[in-house]
Amino acid sequence: MMSKVAAGVDAPRSVAKGTIPRIWRFAAPYRRWLLAFLALTVVMATIGVATPVLAGQVVNAIVGDGTASAAAATVVGLAAGIAALAILEAVTGLVSRWFSSRIGEGLIVDLRKAVFTHVQKMPVAFFTRTRTGALVSRLNNDVIGAQSAITSTLATVLSNSIQLLLALGVMITLAWQVTLLALLLLPIFVLPARRMGRTIADLRRESADLNAGMSTQMTERFSAPGATLVKLFGRPDEEAAEFGATAERVRDIGVRTAMVSRIFVTALSLVSALAQALVYGLGGYLAVTGQIEPGTVVTLALLLTRLYTPMTALANARVDVMTALVSFERVFEVLDLQPMIRERPDPVPLPAGPVTVALRDVRFGYPGADRVSLASLEEVAVLDRRPSEEVLHGVDLEVGGGQLLALVGSSGAGKSTIASLVPRLYDVDSGAVTLSGVDVRDLSFADLRAAVGVVTQDGHLFHDTIGANLRYAKPDATDAEIVDAMRRARLGEVLDALPDGLDTVVGERGYRLSGGERQRLTIARLLLARPRVVILDEATAHLDSESESAVQEALVEALAGRTAIVIAHRLSTVRRADRIAVVEHGRIVESGTHDELIAAGGRYAVLHRTQFAQDRGSDGVFVTDGVECGIDGCTVRHSEEHYVG
Repeated sequence: MMSKVAAGVDAPRSVAKGTIPRIWRFAAPYRRWLLAFLALTVVMATIGVATPVLAGQVVNAIVGDGTASAAAATVVGLAAGIAALAILEAVTGLVSRWFSSRIGEGLIVDLRKAVFTHVQKMPVAFFTRTRTGALVSRLNNDVIGAQSAITSTLATVLSNSIQLLLALGVMITLAWQVTLLALLLLPIFVLPARRMGRTIADLRRESADLNAGMSTQMTERFSAPGATLVKLFGRPDEEAAEFGATAERVRDIGVRTAMVSRIFVTALSLVSALAQALVYGLGGYLAVTGQIEPGTVVTLALLLTRLYTPMTALANARVDVMTALVSFERVFEVLDLQPMIRERPDPVPLPAGPVTVALRDVRFGYPGADRVSLASLEEVAVLDRRPSEEVLHGVDLEVGGGQLLALVGSSGAGKSTIASLVPRLYDVDSGAVTLSGVDVRDLSFADLRAAVGVVTQDGHLFHDTIGANLRYAKPDATDAEIVDAMRRARLGEVLDALPDGLDTVVGERGYRLSGGERQRLTIARLLLARPRVVILDEATAHLDSESESAVQEALVEALAGRTAIVIAHRLSTVRRADRIAVVEHGRIVESGTHDELIAAGGRYAVLHRTQFAQDRGSDGVFVTDGVECGIDGCTVRHSEEHYVG
C-alpha cells in the first residue's frame, strides 16, 4: 500500500533546458539582495585565507632576526589584524545570514503562493487524478529544495571555489614543492569522497521516500473515513505491522547513514592529518635548511584545511546542484500545467432576474490524464493516454427561471455530468451551456459562482467552526444572518443544543455531526450564498427517513423562487417538478411532466413501476411523499408540503 515512487526530489539527472535562466527570472525581485549576499560570501572566503597568512607572519616575526621591540610591535600589529579579521568575519557572517534567510524565506513564500494559487485554478478532473500527498510535497519538500538552490547551494559552490583558488594560489606562491606533495594525496580522498557522497544521498533519498510513505499511510488511516474502514475490516494489526516495518527500515537507514557519514568525516580528518604531516615534514626541512621561512610552514598547514574542505564540498557539488535544480524543475512542472477552464479577459455580465438554464446540443467526454495531470503527481510511471470517451451525446435541455427540472435515470446515465457542466466544473466539448442566454464560458467566475449553488450527496465541510464553514459562502455574514440561515435550514434546535454555538468545531469533513446535520449545514451555506440557480445532486441519497424529512423541509426553503435542477433516484421526490428529463447512456430519452411520462408508458414509467414494486410493504401498501399506493392505485394521505420543490 505504500507508494513506491519518490515523494521527494529525484536522483540527480539532467534538467530541462531553460531551467536555470527561468530560476534567475523567478529570483528577479531579490537580485540586489542576492548580489550583496554573494559579495559577502566572497569577503568571508577571502578572510578565511587571509587569517592563516597573518598567522604565518606572526611566527616569522617571533623567530626573526630583528630587535625584540620591533618584533613585539609587529606581533601585536599582526594579532590586532587577526582580531580585526575575526570581528569582520563575525559581522559579515551575521549580515550574510540575514540576507540568506530573507532571500530564502521570501522565495519559499513566493513559490508556495504561486503553486497554491495555480493549483486552485486547476479543474476538478485534476484533483480526481492527483494524489494529495504528492501535491502537498510540491508545496513543502520541493519548494524548500528549490529555495536551497539559491541560498545554500549557490553560496556553497561560490564560497568554496573562491576559497580553493585563493588557498591554492597562496600555497603555490609560498612553497610550490610542499603544495605539490600535498596535492598528491587528493585522489586518495576525493575519489572515495564522491562515492560516499552518492551513497549518503541515496540513503537520504530512500529515507525521504519511506517517510513520505508513512505520512501517506498516517494521513489516510488517521482520517475519520480511513479509521472507520480499518476498524470495520479488522485490519489494525496488519496496518501496525506494515507501519512498523517501514519505521524499522527508516531506523536502519538512519544508523547506516550515521556510520557512512562518520566514516566520511574520519577519512577527511585522516587524509588532512597525513597531508599536514607531509607539510610539517617537508616544510620543516625546507625551513631548517633556510629555503623557506618558519612562518610559511604554519601558513601552509593552516591553509590545508582551506584546501581539502572546499575540495570535499565541490566533489559532491554536482549532487547538491542537480538535486536543487530538480526541485525547481518539479515546481515549474506544476506551474506549467495549464488549467483547462479559464476566465475570458472581457467577461459578459449575467442579466438580472430569474435565470433560465439551457443545454444546447451538448457533447462531452471527461478529459484524459495527459490533458489535466502529471505522472509524478499521480505517482505512476506513464500517464494513461487512452482517448477520452464521449459520455454526453447531443443533450438538449431547458429549465425556465424559477422552475424545477428533475433529472432521473439509471446510475451512470450522465445526470451528475450534466449538472457539473452548469457551474462549469468542466467545459463542454461542443454545444453550449447557457444562463439566461449567456454561455457560461463567457461569464466571469465571480458571476457564475454567485449565480449557481450546488448541494451534493456528501456536502463537504472543513475542519473548522460552524460559523467559519458557513461564512465560506458569505465572508461578511453577521452572526444573526448565520443563525437565521441555520434556522431556515431546520438546524435551530441543533444550534441551541451546542454549548459553543457557532464556535463549535465540526471536525474533519464534518464528522462530528450526523449525516442529516451535515447536509442541512450545507443547505444553510447555500441559503447564505443566495444563488439564483440551485443544483441538488442526490442531496438526500444516504439519509435515514427522519434525517431525509428534515433535509426535505430545508430544501423547500432553499428552492423557493429559484431555478432548480434536481437529481434523484427516488422518483417520489420529483413528482411535482415542472419538467422531468429521463437520462440514459448520455442522452435525453424522455421529457415531460410526471403525468405525461406515466401516460407515455416509456422508460420513466418502467422506473416508476420498478420503485413501486421495491417500496411496497408486506401488506401490499407503500407510502412515498404523502401518497399511499396499493394494488388498486394511489391516494393522497397527507399534505405534500414536504416534496422537494
